[in-house]
Formats: sequence, structure tokens, C-alpha cells
Amino acid sequence: MQLHDNATYLMDYNELLVHNTLQCNDITMHCIDYEKKAEAYRQKTGAYIELDSNPLCSVFDKVILLLNDLRSKTYILSCQLDKMMPKREIFQLSYLYFIPKPHKAGTPLRPNVSSMNMPMAGISKFLDKLIRPIFDTHACSTTIIDGVDLIHRFEACTTNGHFITKTFLCTFDITDLYTMLPQEESLDILIEFFLQYGYQKVQNIPIDIIRKLALSVIKENTFVYEKKFYR
Repeated sequence: MQLHDNATYLMDYNELLVHNTLQCNDITMHCIDYEKKAEAYRQKTGAYIELDSNPLCSVFDKVILLLNDLRSKTYILSCQLDKMMPKREIFQLSYLYFIPKPHKAGTPLRPNVSSMNMPMAGISKFLDKLIRPIFDTHACSTTIIDGVDLIHRFEACTTNGHFITKTFLCTFDITDLYTMLPQEESLDILIEFFLQYGYQKVQNIPIDIIRKLALSVIKENTFVYEKKFYR
């Protein structure tokens, strides 16, 4: 079962949480149970730092200063600057919400941050288009795209004689991967990946500048939840 509509609606008058879906029936959960699980998740991970005030304008100014500084030092081109520059008329603070996982015991919650109009959204989209083709090129042999791709890999293994009667297939789940992923270490791995395949620049942007841009997206990932601000 998959949830394809991220819109959530809190219905206080029924004390129910309803998640609209396109491919399954509505999932309902008492708000009290929902909030208990959300609070338990925040306490378990300890990943969210509460802020004293709305950080939106401060983040916007930091992004503007960073991009203008990189452009003035010719680390990025004017056309690249335009793609990453946030638009003052549409930027808004991200918000955190949780989606139940009905396929798992106890129906745990999966955190999601909606940040499509956050000031760093342009940088994030730019970096994705910049890095993804390189990753797809060099990591395709060790990356499973989807279920269909997995079946094709199994078929190839069977054809090549890699599957025998004593072959064991194992799966594992990394708990809270995105939330708990070490930030600095993750960016260090990104730089190692570039260097391993001989990249000092990507589209004329030095890889240390790419790291700096990526770090800004991670560090300035602020959001609101239940009228409180977090980083």
C-alpha cells in the first residue's frame, strides 16, 4: 500500500486524522494516538532543535548572501545563479507532517518536510539536476531503481547462474535513515565520490563549492510543526 497524496487534514471535531490516498481506502487514526507517536518519534531521534522565533526571513537573507557571494567570486555563472535564487514573492516556511505506515506493525509514522517554496528549494533542485546524472552513470550497477528493476536484476542473476538452490535473499530496513544521517560525513562522502571518478568541477562549479551549497540546504532546513519552529 502506498500513499500518493501528501495532503493531510486534521479533523478536530471527529478527533480523526484522515490521509487522502489515490490507490487505497482512507486511513483514519485518532489525533491523540497520532500526536503521541509523533512526540515519541521526536524524543527518540532527538533530531529536531526548537527555535525561539520564525527563521524564515533570516534563512532567506543567508541564501541571498551566499549566492551573491559565490557569483561575485565567479564560482557560479549568472544563469546558475538565476536557477538557485529564491523568489521573494513565493517563499514560505517548510512544515513537518507525519504519514502512517500501515504496512508495519503498530502503524509507525514517517516524517515528511514539505519545503517546495523554502528559500533553499532552488539550490536543492539545482544540485539534484547537477549530481543525479553523475550518480546514475557511475552507480547504476549497484542501485535498484524500483520493483521492476529488481525483477530484471533477478532474471539476469538467474541467467548468469548466480542463483542456486542454496542462495539466500536478505532484506533490511535502516531506521530513521534521513533524519539521523550524519550531515558533515554525508557531504564528505559526496566529495570522495566526485574525486573517485575524477571530478574536480561539475559544470564549471568546483566540488568544494558544491559541498558548500549542499551544506546550506541541510543546515538551513527549518520548518514549523504545531505552531513551533524547528531546525
